[in-house]
Amino acid sequence: MAQYELISGIEVDPALRRFVEEEVLPGSGVEAAPFWFGFSALLRDLTPENRRLLRRREDLQARIDERDRALAGHAPEPADEEEFLRELGYLVDSPAPFAIGTEDVDPEVAEIAGPQLVVPVSNARYALNAANARWGSLYDALYGTDALGDAPPAGPYDPERGARVVARARAFLDEVAPLTGGSHAEVTRYGIEGDRLVTDRGGLADPSLLAGWRGPSFLLRHNRLHLEVVVDRGHAIGRDDAAGVADIWVESALTAIMDCEDSVAAVDAVEKIAVYRNWLGLMKGSLSARFARGGSEVERRLEDDRTFCAPGGETLTLPGRALMFIRNVGHLMTNPMMRIDGEDVQEGLADTVITSLIALHDVRGRRANSACGSVYVVKPKMHGPEEAAFADRLFARTEDLLGLPRHSIKIGLMDEERRTSVNLAACIEALRDRIAFINTGFLDRTGDEIHTSMALGPMIRKGEMKSAPWLAAYEANNVDTGLACGFAGRAQIGKGMWAMPDRMADMLAQKIAHPEAGASTAWVPSPTAATLHALHYHRVDVAERQLELMDRPPAKLRDMLRIPVAEAPRWSPEEIREELENNLQGILGYVVRWVEQGIGCSKVPDIHDVGLMEDRATCRISSQHVANWLLHGVVARDEVDAALVRMAGVVDRQNGGDPAYRPMAPDPEASAAFRAARALVLEGAAQPSGYTEPLLHAARLALKEARD
Repeated sequence: MAQYELISGIEVDPALRRFVEEEVLPGSGVEAAPFWFGFSALLRDLTPENRRLLRRREDLQARIDERDRALAGHAPEPADEEEFLRELGYLVDSPAPFAIGTEDVDPEVAEIAGPQLVVPVSNARYALNAANARWGSLYDALYGTDALGDAPPAGPYDPERGARVVARARAFLDEVAPLTGGSHAEVTRYGIEGDRLVTDRGGLADPSLLAGWRGPSFLLRHNRLHLEVVVDRGHAIGRDDAAGVADIWVESALTAIMDCEDSVAAVDAVEKIAVYRNWLGLMKGSLSARFARGGSEVERRLEDDRTFCAPGGETLTLPGRALMFIRNVGHLMTNPMMRIDGEDVQEGLADTVITSLIALHDVRGRRANSACGSVYVVKPKMHGPEEAAFADRLFARTEDLLGLPRHSIKIGLMDEERRTSVNLAACIEALRDRIAFINTGFLDRTGDEIHTSMALGPMIRKGEMKSAPWLAAYEANNVDTGLACGFAGRAQIGKGMWAMPDRMADMLAQKIAHPEAGASTAWVPSPTAATLHALHYHRVDVAERQLELMDRPPAKLRDMLRIPVAEAPRWSPEEIREELENNLQGILGYVVRWVEQGIGCSKVPDIHDVGLMEDRATCRISSQHVANWLLHGVVARDEVDAALVRMAGVVDRQNGGDPAYRPMAPDPEASAAFRAARALVLEGAAQPSGYTEPLLHAARLALKEARD
């Protein structure tokens, strides 16, 4: 048990106090005494409101459950569902037409379309990789993945594959920057004469694409994104290339979300400090990570900016790093790092204050992250406009505490809960002067769809959700609403994660749908994926696409209200077993790393040994789906227990090479992870909004206490 220190009437873990006073406050422009006094006042004022909002969630859910039980498996017509939700106060009237007024938004967020990388900020190496993913090697991305249609060979460099990489890259140059006299594949000489790119196959068909150069290498700008063609005849690749091209560097992850939430396991002061310390290193520019590679130790730091000569004798400097957001936790969870009146602090309140305090090192110092002096905070898992308005008040109080101008802290609204989706315009209006981002989180959104209608009847199979009418309407509504509220050229409209980091050929074929849908950004799981996804934004001019979409009929609310309950389901025993085992294997594979090792996000093999990026959102879907089928008798408890044991054996095998792994199958009852995974299913129907956090946090805290 932590021994707390009383500061301004709140109890603070001593380690957190030392971290704030010795590492964060120096250089921030904020003094310790007024900080703690103001922090305490903020917590005392806002904690009761936070708790009231959570009780409101529970009340609405209880009334929905009561109605749904009476319907006995017969989904209401969308018109009836709309009427019921309006009477309940769950659905509010849409506001009169308005446009957001957010100011001081950096161009990477407001104006330029490109990939967004999301990583757990608890891992310093991953955080640095994400920040440095602003630029990526196209040659490496094509060579080292299945993007060419086949997996890269093991062993030494394969010249044949290298030739295929070069051919694909030259074809891409022909697509975005064609020459007047032939193909880039035919060029044997690139040069700069005056302010023009010259080759032995003519110049650029559009000379304005030339943005700069350094030495023989040259920079192109297309759809506001940059490509640097590296010409180096002394390089191992360049010396064998007819034109001396060694690589093409692609401007890739324009923005990166440093995550404190779904991809992080941080249940106490020790783990929260590790999260905050990495964010502090990013904001100060001092973060580094050492790791072994190729038999030697490597140190990684933040990349420098890139400087070029530009037409007209000017100098052009481009950022070397992604613009960084920080994703806080939502309104639900508490954390023992601080206590108020003997109860653990609402973690979302503490996150906002401490991560914004840390960001002062950039805002008041380097301005290396946000040139506009803004702090970008993603706020997840909010339910409806009342909670959005509460976040606005929290951010305003934090600005006052830290001496920031009003609306310096920008908000990214995750449209991932049903009550937010159906009230999206009203949520945006509540945040109209600080909102900089809306994003569809289809994983959490599916989990909430299941939980909201948990009592109605058994849900369709998880794989069928992607083609369900409500999901298509939800995705379209997010874009339609954002455009109607003036997001074009002012704020990001985003789409969700590509969850298969080893399936880059599939990503190249499918993820172009996101810019085509009018989204100015979409999530990727790795720097390599960011480089490849960036190609889609060269092929689709998102600004033009958004103009086209403004003329289409908006998505219909009632389509979003088509509940995906399975009417008179007739699944075979084999289909039921397959669904059950698929869900339970994913839950166990994720939970065992979360509880036992404190890993909040990782590439977890699925039941077919395909690596999938798993976090709490994917776990939420799977646990809610099994809980739903269990509640409605599609599966029995003994079937669930037997399948859990079988799948524990599968997960044990998949983790056999991890020396830190502790097997579950030999003695399931002795495994804290196995017990937590089972609880997520057996108690899933009763969990608040179907979230996994309460049970996972409790399991990890208990395990840590037992180990101590």
